[in-house]
This record gives sequence, structure tokens and C-alpha cells, in this order.
Amino acid sequence: MNQISRTIRLLAAFIGISTTGLAADSEAEAFRPEAGKFPPLEKAHIYRGELAFVDHANRRGSLRVEGPGIFRSTEPHPFAMLPYGMIRYHGAPADLRDIPLGTIIRVTAFLPPDPKLSSVPVLPVDNKNRDANHRRGVGVFPGENHVILLEDEPSYCLRTGNMWKLKEVDLHTAPGMILATLEPKQGGDAQATEQKLTFDNATRIWRGRECLSVADLVAEGIWPASGKTSLGGQAVLLDLTWKPCPDGIFRRLHISDIWLNDTASQRAAQIQTETHKAFMRSRWIPGWVDAVEYGKFGHATVSVTLFGGMDPSLYEDFRKGTQALMNGVENTLKHTEAGTAGPAQMAAKCGILEVTRMAGEAPVGSSGIQLRLETDLITEGIRPTRIVRIRPAGWPDLHVPREEYINGNDPRLDERFPTPAIFPKY
Repeated sequence: MNQISRTIRLLAAFIGISTTGLAADSEAEAFRPEAGKFPPLEKAHIYRGELAFVDHANRRGSLRVEGPGIFRSTEPHPFAMLPYGMIRYHGAPADLRDIPLGTIIRVTAFLPPDPKLSSVPVLPVDNKNRDANHRRGVGVFPGENHVILLEDEPSYCLRTGNMWKLKEVDLHTAPGMILATLEPKQGGDAQATEQKLTFDNATRIWRGRECLSVADLVAEGIWPASGKTSLGGQAVLLDLTWKPCPDGIFRRLHISDIWLNDTASQRAAQIQTETHKAFMRSRWIPGWVDAVEYGKFGHATVSVTLFGGMDPSLYEDFRKGTQALMNGVENTLKHTEAGTAGPAQMAAKCGILEVTRMAGEAPVGSSGIQLRLETDLITEGIRPTRIVRIRPAGWPDLHVPREEYINGNDPRLDERFPTPAIFPKY
């Protein structure tokens, strides 16, 4: 129980008011996303931590959440991506498999939409306000563990307009130390605070198309061979990790990458974009079914909203009058297959009747693009609010690896609904 809650309860007891409704009030105020609706971002909980574990096939993992306590003593906190949850790495679309363990991640998350089907442990709705004890502190195990937006530091800065500025470098110690501030975007209310960050010989420094080391900057006379020098508030993008720190500062972060100019950061984003585009062409674009108009003998007209977070060129391949394939998937975005048959063999073949784009800005999680498709083979997985994957017929016909599809003939429920049992209890 945090101090505020304790004070409220003591005061209520003193003046004779019952507190039995406090837990119910907390539950009533809790927000859970609904099937078929993109949740409002202002109701999300935002936190930051170190990526400690990834189960990429089931779009889940664990994050060591930053709190006021001893960082290394904090147990990794499980999270799951929402079906429409978006991942950004180096300022570009990504999959969980793309992000190295140890990367500092910023998370925007909600309570589980349906606790009974959660693939990660379900926690009390007010858990973000509870004290995990003096070594870890408050807020390190939030109940909001279903993620709509997961992004590394440069992706966060590019989205929000924030910028790291380097003030001073010190090579007197090993690892080296940089004094920096995270400056808010122009006109923002947030105040910049100085932070000490470590770096070492493995830190990558990107300048234009070059990848430099600390030794290269020393050889060029930009950084000193030892001692301190001012960096004059140089504006950069940083990617951050966490490493055990020799001076006993438990929450000091480490710099894995520095991008010195726009050319360098744009090149990193371009490489990651191409990686993700190739990945999505083999896995198909996800979305959910808005409506189904049933005809006779398996015929149907289906409306689907495509999820967001992809490169625009992928959406451009969905054109009116062309053919596509649509397959039912689970909330983990795993394809449903039968035996060794690939997704294309099990998918409904469709004609794209219409492609419409919503006016204004699409909600987070949505592309704002709706397809209207006609098929003569409507399957069980293609129902309103259910998740599907779609690909234009011109994309390659590839089979996904075994861990990324569900055997439709397998009666085991954990094929469809992965249990949280994989996560250790510390």
C-alpha cells in the first residue's frame, strides 16, 4: 500500500467512514481495451526499463522496469504486445526479434483486455501504485502489461521531438563517462536534467555512413585521450542499455550507440525499415474484422481495418481490383494452419473491392486503412472483432517456421492461448 492510500484509509477509519469501497472504486476506474476498438492513448500507463527476455513467436517478453530502488534487484516484469501493438527500433518499424536484450525501452501499455486469455501474469489493477519493498520501490510491476507502443530511445526522441545534448566527456575512468541532458521539444513544459551516462570501447558512433569507435574520435582529436573536455551541448540521438556499473550507481544507463547527424540516423532507420518490410511480406499484414456480410455457399463480403506501424509502401500494395489472401490468426498474430500446410493453402482467396482511408489522424494501433474484400470461402477465423493477416497475391508464397503457426488440428488450448507459466516466479 502506498503512502497516499495508507493516509486515506487511516483518515477514513478515524472519522468512521467505511473503506470497503476503495478497491471497488479502483476497479471501476481501471481501463481495459475492448475488442474491435483502438484504445485512447491518454488512458495508457507509460514506463521505461531494460529488455530482459523475449518470446518473439508469441509477441511477449520481460522488462526490468525502472523505479526508485536498486535496479539490478528488480525482477523482470512480463509484458505482451496487443494484436495492434506497434514496435519501433532505430526510428523504424520492428519486430521484437530485432531489439537486442539489454536495450532500454519505453512502453505505453494497458491492462489485459481479457484477463482469462492473457499470455502473461495478470496483476491487480492498482499494482503500479504498490510498493514492491525498499529494494525495488513503487511502480516496477504495473498491472498495465499489454503494450500498444514499445520503442527504443531514438524512436521515442524522434516521435516526441526530444533531443539528447552532450555536455562533457570524461575518459579518465573506465568505462568513460558522458554528461548529457535530454532536452524537451521546443515549447514543451518539461525541464531538462543532467544525467551521467557510461560508454566503453564497444560503443558505436555513427557519423554519416561511417561507424566509428571511441578510439577513432580520440585519434581525430575530437575527444581527449584522457581527462575531461566540453562537448558544447552537441545534439545527438542515443541508444541506451544497462550494464552493471563499477561505482555502485544502480540506475546509471550505458550508451550503446551515438548518432552524430541526420544522415547517420536516417541510414539506421532505412536499414531497419527494409528489415521489417521483408519480414512482413513473409508474415502478412495484420488487422481485425470490422464486419461480415454473409452470402450463400461460403460467399461473404468482409471489411477489415489494417493495423498501423508499417512502412507506407506495404499498404500501397493493397489496391482495388487486385487479389489478396486472408487467414485467421490469434491475438499473438500466429497463423492458423492444418498440419504442415502453409498459410496460403489455408487462407481465403479474396478480391479487393474497395480501399478507403479514414479522414484525419488514425488512432495509435490503426493504419486508418479499411479493405472491403469478397471471398467464396469464409472460414471460422474470419468473424467480426477477430484478428486476421492479409497479403496481396503478388507477395511471395512463403511458409513460416513451426513456432510461428498454430496447428489447427491440435486440440491443446496452449497452442491458441499461450499460458503465463513460462515466466519464473522469483
